Amino acid sequence: MALQHLEDLARRYALKAVEADRKGDRKIAIKYYDRAAELLIKIVKLYPELPLRDTYLETSRSYKRRAEELKKHSLSVAIGEGHDQYFIEELMLVEKPNVKWEDVVDLEHAKEEIKKAIVYPAKRPELFPLGWPRGILLFGPPGCGKTYLASAVATEIDAVFFNIDAASIMSKWLGEAEKNVAKLFRKGREIASKGKPVIIFIDEIDSLFGIYASEIGGEVRVRNQFLKEMDGLQDKGKKLLLFVIGATNKPWNLDNAFIRRFQKRIYIPPPDYEARAELFKLYTRKLKLDPNVNIEELAIMTEGYSSSDIEDICREAQDKVVEEFFKETGGAYGEPRAVTMEDFIEIIRRRRPSISKSMIRSYEEWTEKFGAI
Repeated sequence: MALQHLEDLARRYALKAVEADRKGDRKIAIKYYDRAAELLIKIVKLYPELPLRDTYLETSRSYKRRAEELKKHSLSVAIGEGHDQYFIEELMLVEKPNVKWEDVVDLEHAKEEIKKAIVYPAKRPELFPLGWPRGILLFGPPGCGKTYLASAVATEIDAVFFNIDAASIMSKWLGEAEKNVAKLFRKGREIASKGKPVIIFIDEIDSLFGIYASEIGGEVRVRNQFLKEMDGLQDKGKKLLLFVIGATNKPWNLDNAFIRRFQKRIYIPPPDYEARAELFKLYTRKLKLDPNVNIEELAIMTEGYSSSDIEDICREAQDKVVEEFFKETGGAYGEPRAVTMEDFIEIIRRRRPSISKSMIRSYEEWTEKFGAI
């Protein structure tokens, strides 16, 4: 059975399930939730290389959970507009990310570019009669601060922050993914029209808007809807403080149509020597360190390591000391010893860097071709 036909059939089952659920017809809703879930699993088994494989699996699990709820509790709660509102609210972070500019180690160039693109317009929009960039793409190796940087921006301008991934966009309710995109942007415009800055952050944006050999109907419709919404950000007379920040480790997978919608494209490189030294200071500030720990030497030893690699090294060094403490004393008394330079060296020898030189070359080549700052 063709992929497109399977997806269309799964969508029809899902829509029938949702309609029955809204009406309180539990028996029919359970039947079609189960059928839709089974078809999605079948699609994944037949086409294991699908870009949104994990999304379909999660959607299938969502249908199964809803069916089980209906079976166990005889639930017949309407999921129409209430579900729509829940979908939007679960994407909106009520508590702002507690990340400030000073928490972002290094990345001074990227911070300056984001200030020009977002922070300054948000604080003094009247100084930008020609408008400002609405789409900002952050690209670079994994674990080098893209998400952290976006969080810091939201804190800096006191913005409402929508945190998006492929699974949430493609929706728990198959066939409504493009509607969810429209709802998301509509909610963003509604908030921004009241003068409140809004950031829609889409992590791993290539998983939604990349170039793939095979695409199915749902993905195409989401892409088209997103393009339409991005075009709609170009104001048409309204200077809304609504920004879309996309983050990706694989910018070369992005479709050219989407690349053009992100007027600012900023490379987030791996940390250099000075940045690695600062990261070690940051992540060890709460640890009990032996005097023989040499931060500068650790920074030299970790060339090619990402920010998250360095955080993991510090955590593993502390875990090693704590494990040793519990084995020796049972944890009932005393305190663990200090973390030594030897502990760090042992962890670094075991843990290879996540960023290779060839990977860096790929990013630099893409920057030369598409970078826009």
